[in-house]
Amino acid sequence: MSQLSAGSPRTPAERPARGGRALLKGQQTKAAIIDAALALAAQVGLEGLSIGALAEVTGMSKSGVFAHFGSREDLQISVVREYHTRFEEEVFYPALRVARGLPRLRALFANWMKRTSAEIDSGCIYISGAVEFDDRPGPVRDALAESVNIWLAAMHRAVLQARDEGHLRADADAAQVAFEIHGLILALHYEARFLRAPGSLRRANTGFDNILARYGAADAFRSA
Repeated sequence: MSQLSAGSPRTPAERPARGGRALLKGQQTKAAIIDAALALAAQVGLEGLSIGALAEVTGMSKSGVFAHFGSREDLQISVVREYHTRFEEEVFYPALRVARGLPRLRALFANWMKRTSAEIDSGCIYISGAVEFDDRPGPVRDALAESVNIWLAAMHRAVLQARDEGHLRADADAAQVAFEIHGLILALHYEARFLRAPGSLRRANTGFDNILARYGAADAFRSA
């Protein structure tokens, strides 16, 4: 029986197509593993992630998971990067469709609050990861710090733009404003997730309004 009648590719050009399908399937499998790893990390933290634990959750073999992530550290870093991607898609990019200045700053905070509200039960990898890796140098800590710094830099730029647009006082310290806004989110996670204190979401929103009132340029922030 010839190779053609035995079912091999009819032409060499068809072989890359088969390889392309295999590559796509591999990418889809890896994406599914990362999705499961994100859910697991929300429960047990990045430190709780392991090839074995993920194999059990996904129903795959350890060797199957290991084929996509050469080490536990690679798995943890992939989870951090995927979390960051989803954070940007939910919080940052939608706000870019809003006018620069205070409207965008409000949108960023509103989107951040929406995501935080959803994570009160599941947890935030940025925050739990900081607790786990704050004093542990290495690639995982570096990936976490890079992701957080990218987001905080975006918030800082939004504050600067609000000041440039005249929505905040000309003498407003942008770094201080961004720091105080970040502080609201951290306090919200602590009070709502750890202490289960009622009214935490309302207090966080009130805190944001107070920041705008304190740093706002005359009455500009009310109409922005």
